[in-house]
Amino acid sequence: MKVNIYTDGACSGNPGKGGYGIVMEWVGKPYQKEFSQGFRKTTNNRMELLAVIVALELLKVEGLEVTVISDSKYVIDAVEKGWVFGWQKKGFKDKKNPDLWRRFLKVYPKHKIKFQWVKGHNNHPQNERCDALAVAAAQQPNLMVDKAFENNTDKKLL
Repeated sequence: MKVNIYTDGACSGNPGKGGYGIVMEWVGKPYQKEFSQGFRKTTNNRMELLAVIVALELLKVEGLEVTVISDSKYVIDAVEKGWVFGWQKKGFKDKKNPDLWRRFLKVYPKHKIKFQWVKGHNNHPQNERCDALAVAAAQQPNLMVDKAFENNTDKKLL
């Protein structure tokens, strides 16, 4: 089974109110699902990465062929260029978002994942939809708390 996952993150201020949007499509099937969530104080990169993590965690079957399509060079380059694996070996010393990267590395090996970059705000239908979901999620009342971000006193690491 093949799945295309489209993701985007948004933040109003950086840090500020943020959200992520996800569109999941099963290749060859007319089936699509959307997910989003907003947070009261976070960063754009955290939302970009969290969108990918949540999407992968939502997959109920392991061993899928997954293509993650995102406009986040931060996420795509970290994985495709292997940086995150070097960061992991060094305990994420002086790296941003170590909590999320650790969470990503728990779900990453469960599937055959490749990443594809798309230019943001360039009329790509699924990317535009993810952006709309992320922005709308960030504007909701009663936003979630990004505990790792808000509780960390050393903001350089987030």
